[in-house]
Amino acid sequence: MSQYVSEPDIRDFLRTRRARVTPEQAGLPPHPGVRRVPGLRREEVAQLAGVSVDYYIRLERGRTTRVSASVLDAVARALQLDDTERSHLFALAAPALQRPQAGAAQRARPGLLRALENIADVPALLLGHRLDVLATNHLARAFYRDFEGLPGGEWNMARYMFLDAAARDLYADWPGTAREIVGMLHLYASHHPRDPRLARLVGELSAGDRDFRGWWAEHDVYQPKHGSKRYHHPLVGDLTLGFEAFTPIGDPDQTLGLYTVEPGSPSENALRMLASWTADNTHIQPEKAAGHEH
Repeated sequence: MSQYVSEPDIRDFLRTRRARVTPEQAGLPPHPGVRRVPGLRREEVAQLAGVSVDYYIRLERGRTTRVSASVLDAVARALQLDDTERSHLFALAAPALQRPQAGAAQRARPGLLRALENIADVPALLLGHRLDVLATNHLARAFYRDFEGLPGGEWNMARYMFLDAAARDLYADWPGTAREIVGMLHLYASHHPRDPRLARLVGELSAGDRDFRGWWAEHDVYQPKHGSKRYHHPLVGDLTLGFEAFTPIGDPDQTLGLYTVEPGSPSENALRMLASWTADNTHIQPEKAAGHEH
């Protein structure tokens, strides 16, 4: 990845989205002869979106200075993009409209820190837009034990997922969760095209892990909402936790992740056991965990 989001980002995103949609899925009549490309051709996307072929080619090449929202909507419908992918396309097509990079560090506001302090029975954590860990409650610190040996400024979920071998043991479906992490970084990159720290993180992960390099090239995007995951924790064994993801009002670049557990389940008992072994009931101090510039 270059230092800033550039023409190849929108080109490769649209190309990979075209490859996913067959003419049959798009409702187009069968085309005689052998197709040389998977999915839709550029001219077929143009036809479905109601624009000229030349116009669509210019869009796919990153020439988006005067592209309208209605055209982007039409292209999104033609490529059958979901809401997250549509948001990603709009961000890639209009990087000049994205928020300027601020010089202030990204921090957790005091109210969110107090909220995390008050959550005692399940893990909870606050992530920044590069997946930096801005704050946790005590049970999240016990759950992600490998963070303890790192300086606060290096607490990052993407770095942990791909560069720490413990993550592959913790997540029962490590590939699925790791692909989501890549998708989150792609989504954040489109909304922060001038973030050199994000670019350096992607470069570090690309150099350090083959899986990351391959999945980054697929240009999938992901925004966490809710679901469940299975874990194998080194202290308390197998457990299943739900999760709910929220964007704090006033802090759109942060994600508050709350885990949930079925009452009376073995997983709840495992969390209680983990909590009983954890004497430190404090959250991460923001000045240690949030030393990340925008």
